[in-house]
Amino acid sequence: MVKWRIERQAAPVWVRPIIPLVSIVVTFLLTAVLLVLAKADPFVAFYNFLIAPLSDSSSAIEVLVKSTPLLFTGASVTFAFAAGYWNIGAEGQLLAGAIAAAGMGILVKGVLPVLAIPLMVISGFTAGMAWALIPALLKIKLAVDEVVTTLLMNTIIAFLVSFLLNGVWRDPVSGWPQSPNIADEAVFPKLIPLSRLHLGFIIAWIVIGITWVVLKRSALGLRMRSVGLGQDAARFAGVNINRTMLIAALVSGGIAGIAGVSEVAGIQFHLIDTISPGYGYTGIIAAMLGGLNPLGVSLASLFIGLIETGAQSVSWATGVPIYLGNVVEAALLLVTLSMLLIQNYRIRRA
Repeated sequence: MVKWRIERQAAPVWVRPIIPLVSIVVTFLLTAVLLVLAKADPFVAFYNFLIAPLSDSSSAIEVLVKSTPLLFTGASVTFAFAAGYWNIGAEGQLLAGAIAAAGMGILVKGVLPVLAIPLMVISGFTAGMAWALIPALLKIKLAVDEVVTTLLMNTIIAFLVSFLLNGVWRDPVSGWPQSPNIADEAVFPKLIPLSRLHLGFIIAWIVIGITWVVLKRSALGLRMRSVGLGQDAARFAGVNINRTMLIAALVSGGIAGIAGVSEVAGIQFHLIDTISPGYGYTGIIAAMLGGLNPLGVSLASLFIGLIETGAQSVSWATGVPIYLGNVVEAALLLVTLSMLLIQNYRIRRA
């Protein structure tokens, strides 16, 4: 009788680049099963997911719009994860940046846009860092699990947003829970007339580029990666573990904060409860699908933006709920994580 055993062994180098492609294929196969059970045509659904949004210029631009906040949050998560700091708080840090942008956007009225826009970005970055500081200090000073603290901080700031919108920032005329509109000087200019694509898209790519340079071509990036791969070895090599993780946490929070600025200054022009439908969490999907590589994360963000844009078309064409897009994203994360785990094992004859 032939016996088999599972043993731990790193996969060949060529396996890692194909993991995202395999994950996408497996995800769509799983989604096809759900579509068949719902008596919908999987081929029609996949066409509307992947092809239809790119066949029209307006919907193709919308793909870029939907990918913009994911570029920020994906870069944010990647920066933290690279140092072994598991920041699940990008959603809350985004909201902190949005609060700061809504406030600063009112204060810069009368200031030249060339000054007002950088002030908005700086305020959002600072607010995101400040919100990331508490769980980071708890991690390095008291060894409190950052997964728990960053996740709980998301809920706290969500209630803070609700408090502001139903309190001091409630519209006095309509009674609608939203902050006053930001000044015209603080609004991000549109990249394409009569579209929603704004300056935040360019800023996001600049952030992606800077993140890549820092992680791959700087001494700080080398220290972060060494801490992420193994703290004992990094400590033996003379790396200050606590300082490196603190920097990773704060910069990660700052990047997520800029995502909040982008949504306020580029899309909404005021703060609302639904400023983020979960961009911080979706950024984790983009980061993992992109292999924690800033360039891979950018492609993953564009792909998820394509899925989110096509979800509406899929609903119209097949009659399935629009939430199928969320199902695809969740399945994509689970499949990607499974693939990353499986690559470290192999089955062989005993």
